[in-house]
Parts: sequence; structure tokens; C-alpha cells
Amino acid sequence: MHAVILCAGQGRRLIPLTKFLPKCLLQIAGRSILHWQLRALAANGITRVTVVTGFGADAIETALRSMGPVAAGVQTRFNPFFAVADNIGSCFLARDLLREGDAVLLNGDTLFEPAVLRCALRAPRAPITVTIDRKPTYDADDMKVSLDGTRLKAIGKTLPLAETDGESIGMLLFRHDGGELFAAALETVLQQPDGLQRWYLSVIDVLARKAEVRVASIEGLGWGEVDFPTDLERAEALVRGWIAADPALGDETVRVAG
Repeated sequence: MHAVILCAGQGRRLIPLTKFLPKCLLQIAGRSILHWQLRALAANGITRVTVVTGFGADAIETALRSMGPVAAGVQTRFNPFFAVADNIGSCFLARDLLREGDAVLLNGDTLFEPAVLRCALRAPRAPITVTIDRKPTYDADDMKVSLDGTRLKAIGKTLPLAETDGESIGMLLFRHDGGELFAAALETVLQQPDGLQRWYLSVIDVLARKAEVRVASIEGLGWGEVDFPTDLERAEALVRGWIAADPALGDETVRVAG
């Protein structure tokens, strides 16, 4: 399985912390967000990884060289359109990778413990699986989902609360022909006048109306999105909690699952 991590954005809501540093390189409990992601992927046996870069691409290249074995199987792909397109542009540049076979697509600002990905990988196989969580209330920034059992009906930030059954955590799985379905739909959406300004999950919203898109709930497991300065403190506490519960997560060496 191949993993694609979208790290092209600057994270402007975190300026001045991201004035010169890509959001994925912000430090959480002594390691960057990207480093924690690579460790969680490796713990699930995924070491073939492509990081889509943009803002601060050189800094990401330098950081990867200092991460040791966990980054040994990592390649990068530069998105020259990061300043004028939303994350749909990064997906477009990596669409050939998603077409190759089973793949994980990650937002570059999603922290997750290894058990989150393990749970998603154990979900019933479907062409496209959106990993979700549930909570008592949702705000305007949450990527909300509407469900019929485990089938995704709709996904978007503007879904009415009455139709909201959870939120996407920023992790998708593609199996069978799911990557091909997504890549083809991506190309179609980008032909629209507003295509470059849309989130890639708007493509999943379109596909949910005509293809099998399922969800995998990771309720009770630890993850967090880093969008605002206040998220950093929560992320720090989250990761330190993981390490306290499983000191192996803080080890310098990474155990790669077979």
C-alpha cells in the first residue's frame, strides 16, 4: 500500500508560526507532525510514501533527511500551484499514484495514533473509505458527513447539523478501483470554473452520489487536526498521552509492522 500526504499548504491561520515553516513541520512533543505521521504509517507496515510539497518545500526535504529510517521510503512531489489552488491541486498532481492500487491519502495536518490507521485498514474493503469520528457538537470548520449506515451520502463543511452524523478526520483509503474513480472525478471537477478553489473532499461528495463510498469510524481513538494556535496545545497533550500509555511510541527507533 502507498501513502500520499498532502503538505503543500502554508497554514496561514497559524502565522506567525508558519510564516517561514510549513505547517507539517510544526513540532509536537519533540517531533514534527510529518514525523509522527510517518511513524504511524510505518507502525502499520506502510513505508512507501509520497509527500506532496509546496510552501517551504526545501524545509520539508531537509527535515526528511534528518528523520532517519522512518523516512527511508519517502519521496516528494512538488506542487507549483500551491498558492493558487486548494488541496485539490495536490491531489491532481498525485492522481497517478492513487491509480496504481491500494492507497492512503492523508492531510498533512492530521495527527493520529497508529491504532487509528489500523482500525481504518481493518474496516470492510470498499473502493473508497472515509475515516470518521463522532462528537456531541460540530462547528463551521468541521468537515461533516451525512450517512446511511456505513454508506456516505454527503460530505462538506456546510452540511446542516440535522443531517450531520460525524466528521472526516482527513484520512481516505482507496482499494480496488477506488483510486481510479477518484482520479477520474478529480479531473472532471477541475474542469469546472471554480475547480481550483474546491477541497478534494468535494470530489468525494460528488462520488458518493453514484459510487460506493463507505466510512470507517475510529471513535475512542486519538487524533487531532492542527489548524489554529490553540490546536497546538491540545495536540501536545494528545501525543504525550499516547507516549505515557505506550512508551514505545516515544522510542527513537521505529518498529515497522510486517
